[in-house]
Amino acid sequence: MQDIRLGNTVIPNGVMLAPMAGASDYAMRTVCRAHGAGYAVTEMVSAKAMMYGDRKTAALAAVRDGDVPLAVQLFGHDPETMAKAAGLTASGEYAFSSSDHAPAAIDINMGCPAPKIVKNGDGAALMKDTALIERIVSACVRAAEPHGVHVTVKMRAGWNGCRNAPEAARAAEAAGASLIVIHGRTREQMYAPPVDLSVIADVKRAVGVPVVGNGDIASAADAARMIDVTGCDGVAIGRGALGNPWIFREIGAFARNEEYTPPTVRERCLTAISHARLLVADKGERVGVFEARKHFAWYIHGIEGAPACRDRIMRSATLSDMEAAVLELAERYE
Repeated sequence: MQDIRLGNTVIPNGVMLAPMAGASDYAMRTVCRAHGAGYAVTEMVSAKAMMYGDRKTAALAAVRDGDVPLAVQLFGHDPETMAKAAGLTASGEYAFSSSDHAPAAIDINMGCPAPKIVKNGDGAALMKDTALIERIVSACVRAAEPHGVHVTVKMRAGWNGCRNAPEAARAAEAAGASLIVIHGRTREQMYAPPVDLSVIADVKRAVGVPVVGNGDIASAADAARMIDVTGCDGVAIGRGALGNPWIFREIGAFARNEEYTPPTVRERCLTAISHARLLVADKGERVGVFEARKHFAWYIHGIEGAPACRDRIMRSATLSDMEAAVLELAERYE
């Protein structure tokens, strides 16, 4: 495993936290960075909403102190709108607060399979039109490059039965993309069956820019296998980091040929609490508590006694009640 460079930005060991709607927010990125994630990508941000000055959209696109290097992921299908959004983000004009920084990259979402996204021609729907991909990437590069900000893309294997990722990757590279992230499933496959490593290998052979593989990485062994089999330059970890930010520490230890010690039950529980506190601090008690429920469930999954604890968490209305339930679980293992 080797570092990937985007100009002055380094992606340590070629490992990044992948964008995940409803999950890879500021709180999660902060926790993952504390455990070794050196590069991350925001949740997807609507380029169209950015044009209307939506405050919630601005919060999603914020690059805050300590949360760097960070790529801001944009979704949309109109080249002009995407370019305007990329320029605003790269220049810092769309800053959410005075402490915001320019992103390391603008990442173009060409992989989201959600029906509400693709029905509008966004996300994975872009895989149907490689000419449009080239126009969008080219427009974003022209808008972001003067500010020293790279443009990257995250794509899928293809649109349903058409596995055209190599062609899409070549179009993106020709338009100026600096890095390609490829999820080894088509839009139709969503998150099953197992990721197809062959399509990642095909993309790697098709382009000269760094290629990062994505899908089904839940351990250092999974990451190493993907790199060995496909020849890709790095890996993007999404669902494998949910409730398991230590995966970045594990991969880092593997890269350095060091022994890795998994977290104890108590460490898992205390980290879950820290994560929830970050959510509440960032989004307020009501929203933070609501969103913390799923994260608590991910952190305690597989621990004996977790089902009863999870039930208490789901019925809790305050963060303190959630913390009490998780601490009680942790005390069983002291």
